[in-house]
Amino acid sequence: MPLYAAYANNLDPDQMAECAPHSPLWNTGWLQGWRLTFGGGSAQGDGALATVVEDPGSSVFVALYDVADWDLQRLDGWEGGDIGVYTRIKVRVTTLLDGEVTAWTHVLNDYEGGLPTARYLEMLATAAEKAGAPLDYVLDLRSRPCEPR
Repeated sequence: MPLYAAYANNLDPDQMAECAPHSPLWNTGWLQGWRLTFGGGSAQGDGALATVVEDPGSSVFVALYDVADWDLQRLDGWEGGDIGVYTRIKVRVTTLLDGEVTAWTHVLNDYEGGLPTARYLEMLATAAEKAGAPLDYVLDLRSRPCEPR
């Protein structure tokens, strides 16, 4: 299994240690040509969920994990892959020291659109901070529009 490119709340090393305890952090990098966006979720009243979509002018900060086989099913379950919320895809990640590497990530099986909650955006920004994302990336997360509550 290639590396796992974690974005959104899975950037939080504590969360990854809980959902994939045998899978060490390998590196950080960028999904070049992809954009962090939100979709689905609003029907449940929880706000839209994070996903990535292709966008030539954008990039998404990711943490790369070397996922052990015995953590794979647990991580898929954590992301709702076992019930069809997210699907795995292969992506290319640009790292500072290793150049371009192949990884897999989860994408939302729903439409793009809708707003996340303020609480969810703050979770994503805090996770990005913990993973070492640049300040401008974290500030962008915190300044995004969210569901009015």
